[in-house]
Amino acid sequence: MIGVSKLLCGTENFGDKLRYVSGASTQTNGVSNGRGPVVVWNCTKTCNLKCIHCYANSDSKKYKDELSTKEAISLINDFHDFKVPVILFSGGEPLLREDLFELIKHAGEHKIRSTISTNGTLIDKNVARKIKQSEVGYVGISLDGIGSRHDEFRRTKGCFDKALNGIRNCRDVNQKVGVRFTINSHNYDQLEDIFHLIKEEKINRVCFYHLVYSGRGSEMMKEDTSHAQSRAAMDLIMEKAVELGDKVEILTVDNHADTVYLYLKALKKYPHLADNILKLMEMNGGNRSGIAISNVDYLGNIHADQFTPQYTFGNVKERAFKEIWEDTTSPIMKGLKDRKKLLKGRCRKCKWLSVCNGNFRTRAESVTGDFWASDPACYLSNKEIGVQDGIGLV
Repeated sequence: MIGVSKLLCGTENFGDKLRYVSGASTQTNGVSNGRGPVVVWNCTKTCNLKCIHCYANSDSKKYKDELSTKEAISLINDFHDFKVPVILFSGGEPLLREDLFELIKHAGEHKIRSTISTNGTLIDKNVARKIKQSEVGYVGISLDGIGSRHDEFRRTKGCFDKALNGIRNCRDVNQKVGVRFTINSHNYDQLEDIFHLIKEEKINRVCFYHLVYSGRGSEMMKEDTSHAQSRAAMDLIMEKAVELGDKVEILTVDNHADTVYLYLKALKKYPHLADNILKLMEMNGGNRSGIAISNVDYLGNIHADQFTPQYTFGNVKERAFKEIWEDTTSPIMKGLKDRKKLLKGRCRKCKWLSVCNGNFRTRAESVTGDFWASDPACYLSNKEIGVQDGIGLV
């Protein structure tokens, strides 16, 4: 995640304390010295929607061998032992997991912050109260367009209104809640509308995700935004971040070209901020999948992040989470922890490698077949990254 508000406005939110920490860029097993990674836990694969970009390939059926309550409690104990700072309960739809609030309570008792990533359609007033009473740190609700555009994206009529009601129900009980928006060619033209909604509904956090070609998202590869659209989207996001200041926390996710682009723009438009932005960029170190970000799927398999299910490093039913995360016998896991020398093409030659760290590996592999190739979603020009014309992805 890139804290656009942090970089441009100097705001300070919980996640910034994990992203912009001295020495974070040199870690190999966690967010900072002595702490484990943030864990995205797909605690169920079952979902009440069937979104066209779902990286988990979720749908409404029940799946066998999902971690039991006992196994899930044991896993949270493992997280505690490894000093995991945050669990992001995701899915599928995490609110369909019957013991979700029991797991959140157990995490809280072990000083682990819980957040929920949800489609929001199940958050009625009662569920919102339960979330608040469970001391959930944050609820991210997916909105990928306004009205019918969102419904089409989620393949379910009426789910926009339900998701918006979920946001309102959270807000009514003073539960911190925000929007998650995945930018692609289907909804790129509604970015302004999303910002209007944020103002109208007094939503104080929004995360703009770049599309990752994983799960059903792989089928949308050709429907991703163009490089020009990605740049224009970032221009708008930066403009709104400055306009909204500390009223709304704005972040982008899954494309570290954003942080370089933001810095290059700041050199021209906000030169007084540029030195501090560069300092924070270097402190963060770019993409940290396999280092500061981890994924546990519904079966208990460990992956580098939620978008890289094709590589599994172990299962928590068989070994402790910490043991799996620190094990570098897998060449992929070993490579992710020190990837710069393995990268190819534009990434290998890029002068911003130390603040991007090669961007997103799954996108590279989806397009080229090579896990260490350059990320095709990097929209920076050869001139901006200091490479000669003619150098490709591999």
